Amino acid sequence: MRRAAKQPASGLNLLLIDDNSRGLLARKVVLAEQGYVVTSCNSPEEALEHFESNHFDIVVTDYRMPKMDGIQLIARFRAIRPVPIVLMSCMVEVLGLNESNTGADAVVAKNMHELPNMLRAVNRLALKPAKKPAGSQTGRKSPRSRKAAGE
Repeated sequence: MRRAAKQPASGLNLLLIDDNSRGLLARKVVLAEQGYVVTSCNSPEEALEHFESNHFDIVVTDYRMPKMDGIQLIARFRAIRPVPIVLMSCMVEVLGLNESNTGADAVVAKNMHELPNMLRAVNRLALKPAKKPAGSQTGRKSPRSRKAAGE
């Protein structure tokens, strides 16, 4: 018997970035059908403008784009504010892209399973808090916070 998957709240704002207009449209349609409010951008520069002036619950970005790759874009987003980020690329295996070396919360390979894998990653991230900027997530409490908590 299959367990029912938790569904994120509908209406979450999602920023989608890809320089390939066909891929961008396909992913936008799939995400919109699931209830996400999708803002799509075909360049990292346009995405940064939207990100700086609007609230987004999740970001999905391509890796290979002109002028700025997905890893550089993720670093720029993280410098502005924490947000869950999915990185998508057809180069995942070739370049060994993963969450640790990209700064993304999830890395999805572009292949024949990319749409369901992307949707699964987005839904999972919609249910958990955003990754904090590098250096702020040691997982250890300071002595002061342990004392305040009565530990």
